Amino acid sequence: MWTALLVAALAQASASLHVTVVDPSGAVIVGAHVVVAGTTVETDARGDAAFEGLAPGRYTIRVESAGFDARELRDERLRAGDNRRQVKLAIAKIAETVQVGRDARERASDPRSDVFATILGQAEINELPDDPDEMEQRLRDMAGPGAVMRVNGFKGGHLPPKDQIQQIRFRRNMFAADAHEPGFVAIDIITKPGLDSWRGGTTYAFRNDALNARNPFAPEKGAEQFDRLGLSLNGPLWKQHTSLSISVDGLDAYDSKTIVAALPAGYFADTVRKPNDTVNASIRLEHMLSKTQMLRAEVQRNHTTLENLGVGDYDLPSRGYTQTQAQDVFRASLAGSLRPSLYNDFHVQWEADDLGYAAASAAPAVMVLNAFNDGGAQLGGGTASHLLETSDDLDIAAGRHAIRVGFLLDAGRYTSTTLRNGTGTFTFASLDAYGAAQPTTFTRNVGDPAVATSMAQLGAYVQDDIRARKDLTVSVGVRQEIQSHIGGLHVGPRGGIAWSPFKSGKTTVRAGGGRFFDWMDAQTYTQAVQLDGTHQQTVTVVNPGYPDIGLGADAVLLPAGRVQFAPDLTQPELRELMAGVEQQLPHDVRLNTMLIHRTGAHLLRGVDINPHGAPVTDIRSDASSQFDGLSFNVNYANPAKRIFVAANYMLSTSTNESDSPFVLPADSADLAAERGPAANDARHRAMGLAQFPLVGRVRFATSVRIQSALPYNITTGRDDNGDTISNDRPAGVTRNSARGAAQVDIGTRVSWSIGFGGAAAPPAGPQVRIVRGDSADPLSATGGMGGDAPKKYSVELYAQAYNLTNHFNAQNFSGVMTSPFFGQPTSAAAARRVEVGARVGF
Repeated sequence: MWTALLVAALAQASASLHVTVVDPSGAVIVGAHVVVAGTTVETDARGDAAFEGLAPGRYTIRVESAGFDARELRDERLRAGDNRRQVKLAIAKIAETVQVGRDARERASDPRSDVFATILGQAEINELPDDPDEMEQRLRDMAGPGAVMRVNGFKGGHLPPKDQIQQIRFRRNMFAADAHEPGFVAIDIITKPGLDSWRGGTTYAFRNDALNARNPFAPEKGAEQFDRLGLSLNGPLWKQHTSLSISVDGLDAYDSKTIVAALPAGYFADTVRKPNDTVNASIRLEHMLSKTQMLRAEVQRNHTTLENLGVGDYDLPSRGYTQTQAQDVFRASLAGSLRPSLYNDFHVQWEADDLGYAAASAAPAVMVLNAFNDGGAQLGGGTASHLLETSDDLDIAAGRHAIRVGFLLDAGRYTSTTLRNGTGTFTFASLDAYGAAQPTTFTRNVGDPAVATSMAQLGAYVQDDIRARKDLTVSVGVRQEIQSHIGGLHVGPRGGIAWSPFKSGKTTVRAGGGRFFDWMDAQTYTQAVQLDGTHQQTVTVVNPGYPDIGLGADAVLLPAGRVQFAPDLTQPELRELMAGVEQQLPHDVRLNTMLIHRTGAHLLRGVDINPHGAPVTDIRSDASSQFDGLSFNVNYANPAKRIFVAANYMLSTSTNESDSPFVLPADSADLAAERGPAANDARHRAMGLAQFPLVGRVRFATSVRIQSALPYNITTGRDDNGDTISNDRPAGVTRNSARGAAQVDIGTRVSWSIGFGGAAAPPAGPQVRIVRGDSADPLSATGGMGGDAPKKYSVELYAQAYNLTNHFNAQNFSGVMTSPFFGQPTSAAAARRVEVGARVGF
């Protein structure tokens, strides 16, 4: 009895504590860390964390959760018996990752941190273009050339609607061994799990030629219409466990493409209507297997029909063709922690594509160099592909080491019946040659184009980020890659440092380098197999008659040409070095600058090994390239005033010796003679984005894109060296030596929105409590620029303009000396376009 009384007395003398963690709206947060007296407990499905057997007294209660500001309750008195507290966490500011109790220098020198990242939350995403294609282009402009874009870790497919995107991250950590592609920035798009309540939205957008400006090369304003309707819905099938997301959008549109040509009867200018009918649908399922494991599965169906492709510039309406594409995508991923020191991320994707072509005319093509092109498009049949991609990344935390190991396996099966140049092409050097019925050559592909090919590639890696000191991390890694049809194992070492030299942690110096290997494109391989001399051959007649090739008195039928692969073909290689500084300036301004040097070796190019007969294209891996760039990136965010500004500028030069293995050089015998600016060599690129409120519920966003002139090639228009290809340059003129014109595009978006129907249910709290390096778990990240609490229902009306100033962005400069347009542009990018639309959220 005395024992029982003693136990009861002790029980009465001890204290228990139950802490409930909620967000600003009062909804519970699952998986938050509650720390009391040195003990950490995660909140359960009800948002509760329980502590038993505490001695009565005063305690500090600390609560942490990714995406929310940490909070401390100090000097909280606990009495004997049951004690309860509710802790409300505020949503973290945009572009911040919660770093509770971590030294500033340690965070700044973590190579996986957000120090070298720009993060867009919901408010910034809302001000992006509503059209998915325009939005993707805007994001790529912000990232710069060569950016790799992924949605929930997957490449390809269709972008989700804006209201299903939770966060967009621009990362500058491309030297880790887990990256296959070299580059400067990776764009990670993360969708929202709808684990708490049902939400949805519908969007309608419209524009037509009444709202647009006339293209400078159009004799009159061309017909244009754009109708896009989208619907999205996401919410829980099982609250806090399973969510379903559905999105459907359709596009019924046509625009006008200008034709500028020189015909024997005189100059010709016109516009042609180019219809675009697109339907995209996706279903995504997300299921919490446990507090630390999430399963995602998604199915996409995308269908597009484009008409009158191939028409425009010098190409007359007879050159048109229709392209139909159907794409089916299945994705699944399983991500989460296996234990506190292990995090695994597994992805698998299957994609099926069917692409068909139908030409408006089957007549032989007539190409009068940079004067006019007539006849059929010389394109028919189609391709079908089935691709399987699987990858796995495992993170291991071991003391000072943050280790990541993994692999990427791609395998595809491709069938093609695509018939190119099936009825033949006459090439004329000039209008005078056409008037005299004296073509330079007649070429035609003969044989059966039906082929079936397969291709597989594997990459495996290991990476270790070593915390050498509090302010210094050293990264070392290696990646090995192999591809079918190309011999050899290719090993690419990677390495880098991240150093924060000052106690404030506001300065980070990062440097790195690595060896990367590119994979030969499956389309390149399939097209080469089609033209291998067995399936198809290229028939070439020099000095043929016209329109009957047999009427030419000097006509010569050459032995058939073909395409082949060099026996020593190897994977293209890129070596890249980078050094950069990230500086946090006053007033929440962040400046990032990077210096990049990249060299390429073993790049693919085509060489004509039969220069005095029909071309025999030997695809070799002996070309090289070089890129040097200096970039500056500035970000400013003021959540209280709902202002966001981002800008970047890059000064660069890019040279190479070939832009495509199917474009034969003017001089196959001298590789150095082909050295010149790359096709995408814009010396200056600048992009700016600003978003801020105007007055009341009206918001304003603007973007500016500026790019200096791209290069183009100067040719004589004749076959001076007798290799049957009319691409010879004048003596002393190097490849891509001429420059076009700079491009300037200013876009704006003005929106007005209102909410009603009471406060909306808040987003779900963090479900998977995992931090990779220094980055908040994407499932729990939040965005937004502050302002009024969201309502159950919302309406937004907007108007957005592309090329607001109607700047004349000249394109397609003629480099053929025999052309009446030599040195002049014959087309321009789209003139000003204005779109109006509405979004309804519920």
